[in-house]
Amino acid sequence: MTQLRITAGPFTFDAVLETERAPQTCEAFLKAMPFAGQIVHVRWSGEGLWIPLGDRDFGVGYENHTSYPAPGQIILYPGGISETEILLAYGGVHFASKMGQLAGNHFITITSNLDKLTELGPMTLYKGAQDIRFELA
Repeated sequence: MTQLRITAGPFTFDAVLETERAPQTCEAFLKAMPFAGQIVHVRWSGEGLWIPLGDRDFGVGYENHTSYPAPGQIILYPGGISETEILLAYGGVHFASKMGQLAGNHFITITSNLDKLTELGPMTLYKGAQDIRFELA
């Protein structure tokens, strides 16, 4: 398993790439690493944070996709009826956009400090965008 370190706002998380379940998505994301951006609170999906990526094309389709990621799961929506995005669930999520329900590829799972996600989510909602960085551990 490929180990990652994710720094989001003031918090650091250990994570793993889901290489067996989403091999193409993981391979495409590894090529983009280290990956940095900003997370903002979701608008339609519930308790989640997202990185809007516009028309960025990772060159992948659907694999290991879900509309209901669990807390600590990170999904990549490869684009289509809505813009490309990465979503991090910190609580209950029903992944959607103004176009309706979406599904994204579950390709990263956070393995440490899950309790800090419930701090990161509201902090992002009330204090605004937070920096996020994905790198190999």
